[in-house]
Amino acid sequence: MNPSQPTPIDAYIADAPEAVREILQQIRQTIRREAPAAEEVISYGMPAFRGNGMLVYFAAFKAHIGVYPPVSGDEELQRELAPFAGPKGNLKFSLDQPIPLELIARVVRQRLVLDQARRPSRRKAPPTT
Repeated sequence: MNPSQPTPIDAYIADAPEAVREILQQIRQTIRREAPAAEEVISYGMPAFRGNGMLVYFAAFKAHIGVYPPVSGDEELQRELAPFAGPKGNLKFSLDQPIPLELIARVVRQRLVLDQARRPSRRKAPPTT
């Protein structure tokens, strides 16, 4: 990917309402910092980052920023995210409150743990006799 070429996520952010562009850029930078090797894509019409599978999606809505998919595997993190839980466990961060970027960073780190477990084994199968 040529860094001077606009990406689909650049276009998504540019098309977002001006009031949320900086927030979207901050979320993108937070995810990128935590998952530097992840590929930026648009999936289901939302900016997303892909590792071995989809790591995280984010999107701007009228009154909130959504972060997907739900977090699992870390009960303490899940308790901290409870005030932001939306339908089906997805996260909703209200635009009238500061966006908790460090909490989003922790979500990404947990998603990376789950993503690494998804990695296909590189070991060769034992020879058959």
